[in-house]
Amino acid sequence: MVSFQVNDQNEQLTAGLRAEDAARLLETFSFVDSYYLNKVVPTGQDVLAFTRSVVSCLASLNADIDTRIAGVLFELPHLDEKHTALIESHFGKEIADLVTGIRQLMRLHEAASVQQENNKTKHHAVNQIETLRKMTLAMATDMRVVLVRLSSRLATLRYFAEQKREDDTTLRYARESFELYAPLANRLGIWQLKWELEDLSFRFVDPTSYKKIAKMLEERRVEREIFVDAAIARLKAEMKSAGIRADVFGRPKHIYSIWSKMQGKDLDFSRLHDVRAFRVIVDDVKTCYAVLGIVQNIWTSMSEEFDDYIARPKVNGYQSLHTVVMAEDGRTLEVQIRTHEMNHFAEYGVAAHWRYKEGSGNSTKQRDDEKIAWLRQLLAWKTEMVDVVVSQDESQSDKQNEPQDESERAWVQQLKSAKLNDRIYVLTPQARVLELPAQATPIDFAYQLHSDVGHRCRGAKIDGVMVPLNTPLKNGQTVEILTAKGEAAASGSAGPSRDWLSDGFAASARTRSKIRAWFNAIEEAETLAHGRALIEKTLQREGKTAVNLEDLANRLDFQKLDDFLLAVGKDRLSLRLVEQALHADDNQVALAVNPDSVVVARKSRASSVTQGAKSGVLVLGSEGLLTQMARCCKPAPPDPIVGFITRGKGISIHRTSCKNFAQMQLRAPERIIQTDWGQSHADTVYPVDVFVLAMDRQGLLRDISDIFLREKINVIGVATQSSKGHAHMSFTGEISSTDQLQRALNLILDIQGVMQAKRQ
Repeated sequence: MVSFQVNDQNEQLTAGLRAEDAARLLETFSFVDSYYLNKVVPTGQDVLAFTRSVVSCLASLNADIDTRIAGVLFELPHLDEKHTALIESHFGKEIADLVTGIRQLMRLHEAASVQQENNKTKHHAVNQIETLRKMTLAMATDMRVVLVRLSSRLATLRYFAEQKREDDTTLRYARESFELYAPLANRLGIWQLKWELEDLSFRFVDPTSYKKIAKMLEERRVEREIFVDAAIARLKAEMKSAGIRADVFGRPKHIYSIWSKMQGKDLDFSRLHDVRAFRVIVDDVKTCYAVLGIVQNIWTSMSEEFDDYIARPKVNGYQSLHTVVMAEDGRTLEVQIRTHEMNHFAEYGVAAHWRYKEGSGNSTKQRDDEKIAWLRQLLAWKTEMVDVVVSQDESQSDKQNEPQDESERAWVQQLKSAKLNDRIYVLTPQARVLELPAQATPIDFAYQLHSDVGHRCRGAKIDGVMVPLNTPLKNGQTVEILTAKGEAAASGSAGPSRDWLSDGFAASARTRSKIRAWFNAIEEAETLAHGRALIEKTLQREGKTAVNLEDLANRLDFQKLDDFLLAVGKDRLSLRLVEQALHADDNQVALAVNPDSVVVARKSRASSVTQGAKSGVLVLGSEGLLTQMARCCKPAPPDPIVGFITRGKGISIHRTSCKNFAQMQLRAPERIIQTDWGQSHADTVYPVDVFVLAMDRQGLLRDISDIFLREKINVIGVATQSSKGHAHMSFTGEISSTDQLQRALNLILDIQGVMQAKRQ
């Protein structure tokens, strides 16, 4: 008895397969026996029973052998590299890729669903469901992954119904099926799955309404069946007289559909038309309209209830004639009329095998083109249209006598090729799903979370592993952003690198815009500060420190103080005009200024590595890692350099002779990384510190400054101290190489009174 049941079930699982493919499927079940023994899925169902139920669903969709085998294998434990390699060695790369895609999609859904369940904000929950819908299609680089996912969910709901479960987990699964999986099946045109997903979900979400409608259907079942059978017999007789061959049968009653119409149209159960209904299947479109004429001739037509989905198909490709007629006793009857191909398509949608042939030559090619065009459209979710890539066979002629094997392969290829490739979906460590453009990097991810997170980004982990910041992200990955902390974050010194605007660090225009905005804000703040410093020095020099700056700005025709300070900071407004404005009332003459009495350091160049310019440092064995020049030793080409991996700030680059580096090397030798100078931009400059000891005299600072000016070294910092006739002078200059600095030091040593000039 048991053997008969097993064989009977095997026939159901292998339905529609060739003998050799049926054998492969049964061998797959034997292969997983030891792995699935005494194992259960998270819902509590036995794994082997669950996978058999999944494959049964796939068989009802006429799924190909590879899809059914993947439906058996995707519950293998963990599916780590070991098991993935095992699957590939036994079943081939295509099935291994299918299994990986299914597991990846399920993992992402499970994490996102938990996050959604924990979130109490209704608006966020709605957005998250919409993201899940788009993610489902985008994750499925092979559309067969979606078919397995839908089948696995249906198998779970069937198990819940069989066990008559009514717990919180069951309710959560049912709600998610309502919001995500049933609409997805509808979008793909797989009515066979759509109706069952809806009815089973409705059974758990609103058991009272479900039982009420089920009871009403059962109470009138005998009377309804007698009426429908009589109507079918009458129509068959009329069609036979007209020489029309057709299949006629009653249409299944779907409880959720009945409830939806009762709610949407505010109708009583007795007034519903499709409670009494049947379907007519004919050979061609012409016969569809001929049957429609016979139906309307037999019974009274209700014109307001007529829909021609053949002339105007639904967005997912559904085609049929729908009409409601009234019998002599006043009872209504719904009739659906379609061709065999339309009926097959309506049941299976994207899973339908496109094997029906009408005509030949160009007409067949045109029909294939229409189906491919439909496949392009069905992947659009709600009102959002996206590009769909559909690979077509080299020959789309699909001749009428083409072997079934070729048709099967063509269908599988088209189904595999239906994918979304312009968006990816990744997870935060808290299981929040983020939608990003293809080729997005951790930088894009950080700015998608929040602008501040992006600005302070210093590193990233993908699935727990540190990666360079320009690593392209993939669907389903969990991304963690490491940000600057402590003093750097508090002081505001943490910020993006200019490298992020190039070299593939940011794929999103939105991300690049935010990075540019940050640098623009920094530059504006620096310019404001520089302008204010120049004005304050001018006020001190002119003895006008009590002057109100806003009044001074207005006197010079600036409506805002910031506009005034920016004009001064950018050298757009001469300080001579400021002096004239200060003395406009008392006509005092501006005092001459001794150039040695005040020293103002110039602003750092935009091409300086301190301003985010590309340093040209290469980290051996890695690409795209964040680097920064150590402030303690300020390396510059061609100094021998080495890298030290900091906590949250990337790679710190030191000169090998740096004393600080020697101490860090002793404390943490495992964090040392080999680096070297690579190709940097021609105008990139590096800050260095220079110390000069000389006999103090008038004009000394001017003479040294002239040397820096002639050697094109931009001095951004000066500190001088005079003691016992000696001048101790420290300069911070920006150089392109140490050769440039050495020339300057040799010239400074030739200046009268200079005793020492060296790099610190």
